[in-house]
Order: sequence, then C-alpha cells, then structure tokens
Amino acid sequence: MAAGRGAKPAFTFRHLSNKKINFLGDGHIRDLFVKWSMQGRITVQVFSFDQSFQAYEKDNFVLAFFQDPNVMANLKILSPLSPEWTTLGTEVKKVEAEEVPCSQLSMLFFDCFYTEGIVRETGHIAKCLDEFYEDFIISDQLRQVLLLEESDKYQIFSNTEREEFVFRIFKHLCMGGVLCQFEDTVDPYLETTKAIYKELVSVQKDPETKDIRVISTVFKVTASDDYGPCYPSTKKHEQTFAYLIVDPLKRHVHVLYHCFGGGLFCN
Repeated sequence: MAAGRGAKPAFTFRHLSNKKINFLGDGHIRDLFVKWSMQGRITVQVFSFDQSFQAYEKDNFVLAFFQDPNVMANLKILSPLSPEWTTLGTEVKKVEAEEVPCSQLSMLFFDCFYTEGIVRETGHIAKCLDEFYEDFIISDQLRQVLLLEESDKYQIFSNTEREEFVFRIFKHLCMGGVLCQFEDTVDPYLETTKAIYKELVSVQKDPETKDIRVISTVFKVTASDDYGPCYPSTKKHEQTFAYLIVDPLKRHVHVLYHCFGGGLFCN
C-alpha cells in the first residue's frame, strides 16, 4: 500500500550512529560475506523515534521515516553511478511498506531440509544438475527449494512460511551477490541467519502465559522521489532490499540493507 504526499508525518527520528551491530563486526561472518559477494554491500543502521508505534500506522510511519531530515542525511545507500556509499539525500514523495511476518523463535524452522533429504546428516547440501534462474545458477537442491516453483523440492515450505522474515534472510544469504561462491554445507547459512535474526528481532515474555513472543514489526520498504524509485536503489533486483525492523518498546528502527552488484558498483 502506498502513502503519498497527503500523509502527515507523525514521527521524528534520530540516527544512533554509535550503535554497534555485532554480526557486522564478526570476522567469520565478514569472511562469509566476502565469499558470498555481499561484503561492502550490506549494512545495518539504527534510528530511534519519539512516539509510540502501532503496526496499523505503517504507511505514515514509513513515510515519516524517509522524509525525516535526520534520515535523509544519514540513511546509507549504494548508487549505480558511484562506487562509494552515499546517503539518501532526496525528498521522498511515495513509499511502499510491505509488512513481513515475523513469528519464528528458533532455527527448528529449517529442520525440514534434513527430513526431506535436501541436506544430508553431515550438513552437506544435495547436488543437482545445473539450471539457470534469472541471475542465479542452481547447482544444488537447496536452491531448487528457494527458487524453482516447478520443483518437487519447492513444496517443503508453504507460501506462508516463505514470507517469514527468517526465511527471507536465509534466502538472501544463499543467493548472495553477483560473484557469490556457494557453500557445500548448510551450516554457514543457518549460523549467519541465526546471528542476524537474533540481533535484529526483539522478543518478550508474556507476563500471563510466560511464553516468549516476537514483538518486532518488520517492513520491506521501497521509496520514490519525483524521478521514480530511489531506495533501496533506482534499479530493481530480488537481492537489492531494505527492511525496517521496528522495536515498539525501545522505539528503535533497525534498517537492514543490501544492494546487489559486482565489485563496488550496484548493477
């Protein structure tokens, strides 16, 4: 759903420049990002906001986020025309905010890889004959699950499960960047997914039931200015993405951003 110029921004934001993101500083994960052609193209930034948040306010919230002067001056972006990170720095006129389901509390969500024979007991991913899907080479059954709807393997996750934020993170990591070197075992993907998900998503114990539940709200976002799409890029690609992860208690927004491309350029 789009929010246009008539929407009245009801929130103000502050860039928390000193907020440390642990998985980005992890040497092992950084090496994996290099291997997957994502290092230097993926980032997380944190902003605080000043009013209480409800999910039904998503369009006003996201529009206010992109129109806030502190966001415009600090939100990082990779441009097709520059090898360097720059900031948004343009007046956003329209946003699209897709609410992303976020309910999973453990990595048991992915156990079907083992029970369905996609991954062997050793953690090795079952291979297949090479196929091509858009910008990606499919050389194993894991990527059949992720990409090929006509494959029998695709059915091990329902459409609803595929919408979950943890699944999306996992898929983004598996697909990687333009020069991605794929893993032979599933563990690096699962471990990195867990590290990202655990750091970005907030949980809370229900005072009555004592059950743990996710309290974060996640939006996949795009923004446009007078000239068309401007964020996360002027060029659309499945691996160019931006998610806002909103913690309503701390009043923090984590922005998970990646721009698909080769070298330092966004292609």
